[in-house]
Amino acid sequence: MIMKKVLVAEDEQAIREFVVINLRRSGYEVTEACDGAQALEEYEAENGDFDVAVLDIMMPNVDGLEVCKQLRAKNGNIGIILLTAKTQEMDKVSGLMMGADDYITKPFSLSELVARVDAVYRRVSMLAPSNASKEPVSVIELGDFKLNLRNRTLSKRGRFIELTQVEFQMMEYFFTNPGAALSRTDILNYVWGSEYFGEEKIVDVNIRRLRIKVEDEPSNPKNLITIWGIGYKWVV
Repeated sequence: MIMKKVLVAEDEQAIREFVVINLRRSGYEVTEACDGAQALEEYEAENGDFDVAVLDIMMPNVDGLEVCKQLRAKNGNIGIILLTAKTQEMDKVSGLMMGADDYITKPFSLSELVARVDAVYRRVSMLAPSNASKEPVSVIELGDFKLNLRNRTLSKRGRFIELTQVEFQMMEYFFTNPGAALSRTDILNYVWGSEYFGEEKIVDVNIRRLRIKVEDEPSNPKNLITIWGIGYKWVV
């Protein structure tokens, strides 16, 4: 039986217990931490063997944004979800730019929590070698870029670009629809799923992050173009 392992870091005990209990009921193996420093210790103690990390932003010792940054630097494939307050708008953007995959705004329901963790876990599990080895070899080349759907890698002029699972899925969607104007809703449904509870701006933040990685001049993009009033498209 494959264990789905989640690291939960939340300093408010009542919220942490709510998250931990309900994720365990939903079939996850959960390790909990009461602050960011303990979260990093638990991560190292388990040799990074986690599929998803659920991190509160406002934690003592080491905050959730720093934990997110360090986990993403250690592991490009771990799914990261931030727990935020409604007033933490800039923190949400900062977290997504640091590599978080999603965020949940407090207060949240059981159904929202489990659905969001399930969605991130599904993306992470797609990257497992056992799944990748079953895919037929498939490479899409567009201009200077080469997207390998089996190895889930992207290269530009022969140089590999490190992507999170969200970023890869976005690139996969663009590369399989070159030149097509894709709405934010289209992108949300493809990457996050049609039952996603969050806001469309998560697409815009991830586009900003992708441009930093793939464009020669992120402020003057030549490939990942904005279609005003609609969304985005990939231009060769």
